[in-house]
Amino acid sequence: MKNLPQKVRSKKLSSRVDLTAMVSVSFLLIIFFMIVGELSKPKIIERNFGEGGCGPIIECNKPDENRVMTILLDDNNKIITYSGLLYNAIESPKNVKYGKNGIRKELIKNNKRVLEYSSQFGKPRKGVQIVIKPSKNSNYGNLVDILDEMKITGITSYSIVDYYTPEESKLLASK
Repeated sequence: MKNLPQKVRSKKLSSRVDLTAMVSVSFLLIIFFMIVGELSKPKIIERNFGEGGCGPIIECNKPDENRVMTILLDDNNKIITYSGLLYNAIESPKNVKYGKNGIRKELIKNNKRVLEYSSQFGKPRKGVQIVIKPSKNSNYGNLVDILDEMKITGITSYSIVDYYTPEESKLLASK
């Protein structure tokens, strides 16, 4: 008998697939999309409008000028504040700076004064009402800084107004 050539058999490879790399990539993708999803959420400033009015009675819905403080914002980080109405100011207009020794100190002082005033007339917890007036020359960062100060000092009754009276325009131009 002759030696017949033997068939060459191929080696059987392992049928097991190593998925370690695939699992690592999956976890990296999951973490990536979780972070991107969290960072893409819009950042907003919470606003609290305070208490509502007292109904259709006109007299009780008028602002109390003893509780009003106006903040005028202008270019070059300029802030002018006054309390009451400009023609009959409780505190005359003055320049203040940003920070804890500037505008924050003024806000705390005025809020304390208004709370004492309100408690005399049986209206406790009625703090200062702030009117923020950014000029066309002020920048967005200054407005955000003032809103941060409202949050820090705990003042919830404020409004942003884009209208200047002629007297306030003169005041900004002069100082």
